[in-house]
Amino acid sequence: MRTREENIELIKTLSNANGVSGFEDEVAEIGRKETEHYCNVTIDSLRNTYMSLKNNKGRKLKVWMDAHSDEVGYIVQAIKPNGTMNFLTLGGSEVTNLPSNKVRVRNDDGEYIPGIITSKPPHFISEAEKGRGRTLSDMAIDVGAVSTEDLKKNFNIRMAAPVVPDVECTYDEKRDLFMGKAFDCRVGCAALIEALNQLSKEELEVDVEATLTVQEEVGERGAMAAVDNIDADVCIVFEGCPADDTFSPDYMIQTALRKGPMLRHFDCSMITNPRFQRFALDLGEELGIPVQESVRSGGGTNGKYIHASRHGVPTIVIGVPVRYIHSHYGICTLEDYQNSVRLAVEIVKHLNEETIGNF
Repeated sequence: MRTREENIELIKTLSNANGVSGFEDEVAEIGRKETEHYCNVTIDSLRNTYMSLKNNKGRKLKVWMDAHSDEVGYIVQAIKPNGTMNFLTLGGSEVTNLPSNKVRVRNDDGEYIPGIITSKPPHFISEAEKGRGRTLSDMAIDVGAVSTEDLKKNFNIRMAAPVVPDVECTYDEKRDLFMGKAFDCRVGCAALIEALNQLSKEELEVDVEATLTVQEEVGERGAMAAVDNIDADVCIVFEGCPADDTFSPDYMIQTALRKGPMLRHFDCSMITNPRFQRFALDLGEELGIPVQESVRSGGGTNGKYIHASRHGVPTIVIGVPVRYIHSHYGICTLEDYQNSVRLAVEIVKHLNEETIGNF
């Protein structure tokens, strides 16, 4: 088991890693480094990371744990004559949140160049512009180049360069608060890595396989590939899930900070197996682990493809609550992370032929 300080550093390291959809190499390498002493690790050509516990014994029953490694970001679409860049979003972003944010653009040498998402000063905004909302086509990314030639020659940036939010994760020890980028789903990646660590020391009745899958934010594409490589009996999907405790009416709040992991019954991608879900909820209550429940009208997870794969795989989602996901800054707590890990570990420890047979 990692110490408190080691878990804090793991979350910060994963949050700070560059890994927008399609460019998750750094996260894959962190996953390999953090787990290779207790897992057999392979990475496929998509950069899905597969981790199999070394203490697996070829048991009949297999548990799959998954978290997605990519983060919401941007990609350079075109370069303007003045050296700024048009861009597209990778994953869902609220356009009104983007202007004036700092970003980093990866050049052909692999160096990340600092820049900003442009925001026109109020001095130059016409009355007509004030009356309409801004769109992505009104914005650009500026790294300080003065021409297309300057951008290519002196910055070595070209079309299709990935762009990540320029944010450094911080942890407030006194108030137990993380603030940073990409907690969807890097806090889920950290929870998976720590759960594997703890399970590697347990005598289990199941084998455990795990994945850090890519491109979830653009259509769960890594999970689509992974389902062909893992023949699982059940699956736990970790997520950094959207907290709604700062803008929903009290009776609609289903995911709040400091109230434990969220177990989702329904979203646009999956109706959760009700028997596995009830097993997890009852176990959490029995062990005194705080758990929240949600029914979502939007959103989705890798469970979309996992639960419908092969013979049908009972799947649940364990979400670490995160305020303001899909923006440059999110907020989450170590307490919720620790309870998410604990719940997942206890679920796996209690799985056997009888319990899985009841799902």
